[in-house]
Amino acid sequence: MTRFARQESCCRGPLSRRSFLQFGAVASGMLGSVPLSLADMMKAREASAAAGLTTRDDTSVIFVWLPGGPPHMEMYDLKPHAPAEYRGILKPIATNVSGVEISEWLPRHAKIADKYNLIRSVAHEFADHGGGHKRFLTGRRPAEPTGFVNDAPAITSIVAKMKEHVDRGVPNTVLVAPRGRDHIDVFSFGGAYLGHESHPFIVSGDPSETNFEVKNLGLAPGMSERLEDRISLMQGFDSLRRRIDREASFRAMDVFQERAVDLLTSPKVREAFDLSQEDDSVRDLYGRHAWGQRALMARRLIEAGVTFVSVVMENPYQSGVEWLKNGTYNWDSHAVNCHLFDDLSVRLPIYDQAVTALIEDMTQRGLTERTLVIVTGEFGRTPRINEQIGTQTGVSQPGRDHWPQAMSMLTFGGGMRTGQVIGSTNSKGEHPQDRPLTPNDLWATVYHHLGIDPEYSFIDHQGRPMPILPFGEPIEELL
Repeated sequence: MTRFARQESCCRGPLSRRSFLQFGAVASGMLGSVPLSLADMMKAREASAAAGLTTRDDTSVIFVWLPGGPPHMEMYDLKPHAPAEYRGILKPIATNVSGVEISEWLPRHAKIADKYNLIRSVAHEFADHGGGHKRFLTGRRPAEPTGFVNDAPAITSIVAKMKEHVDRGVPNTVLVAPRGRDHIDVFSFGGAYLGHESHPFIVSGDPSETNFEVKNLGLAPGMSERLEDRISLMQGFDSLRRRIDREASFRAMDVFQERAVDLLTSPKVREAFDLSQEDDSVRDLYGRHAWGQRALMARRLIEAGVTFVSVVMENPYQSGVEWLKNGTYNWDSHAVNCHLFDDLSVRLPIYDQAVTALIEDMTQRGLTERTLVIVTGEFGRTPRINEQIGTQTGVSQPGRDHWPQAMSMLTFGGGMRTGQVIGSTNSKGEHPQDRPLTPNDLWATVYHHLGIDPEYSFIDHQGRPMPILPFGEPIEELL
């Protein structure tokens, strides 16, 4: 049995009394047939508050998700002295932190390396996208190594449940995702035994579009027949409020549904999603692109009081960026999918701008003490480059395959020390050499920041107490 398997088979003790109280409160208050209902979120929030749950409610997280698996050896862990078939064509460049080097295609990162940390030694064992998503986002070995439907709750559902007592007039968890990729199971953000009411509030589409609008608001059945499915940022919230005032049937809703509608029609929520309130200079800083504007929206949502915002940066070929024939939709840079370096020549400059803008903007606004930011995918890429015939191009091209044995990620904020590189891989980027870590150590750090006890237990579908995190320790260097 491997080290990972041994660790993940552990269970940390019995169900706590407050966990049992929470389970009972949630079970009695669920409206399970209503997916993503804000009324359910509020009802469960009050139930858990009555159970006396407490967390650090002044902290928040922005989680930038790079689905497909970003190539660690082209971004944050270059190996210039490795054989050519490992190191590739990109050269490392110096940063403003002595001794720290990153990819030449991340020049904005290089200028502000003192403001973030790089972790180079996280690894796990699930090489399939579905298994990798589930393993990474839940902190558990998934029952099925493929597929994206969780059998354990994602981090977002855990946070939603533990923050149900927090009411700032905005949803506590939000997922900002591409249009058409906004189903809860696309990226394994499902709640499993914590139920639909633990799912994040989903905002889909390209916020850089002039006609961008918030849709799929998760209203209860019956309400959707009276309300428009698509509510524009500039006009829809006001229109909805006027319509509610006119229709007497809405008075039959219970107090939680009424509060949900108040939430959706509140000026605070409207302003949080309305990027037009930002100066053009700030929007330009992030880039007039889906990735940059999603990052900007995340910052606005955190300022408005959202606890956990997940931002998907998947397809760079949008917002006016011409599709590259030898490019690919997500970060899945198999040679059959794309020409690794041609795709990155488009992808990395957009990524470089969006992420560094978020770092600089949050620093300037004084948000880095209370807000922790994590940027990662589900795994890295094979250290050895392979050549295959591209499906779209019909010619031989370089690529890298799935590689959970080594990956890199970026963190900043959260009041942590910065300008660090934590861990290392061996000379060919194949596996951790120093400071080996797992995704659970990252989540233990996040829970520490949010004041959530990782040994707290929920009840699964079989009636078993399941701790939030079966193993993992906060990363000391980040505290």
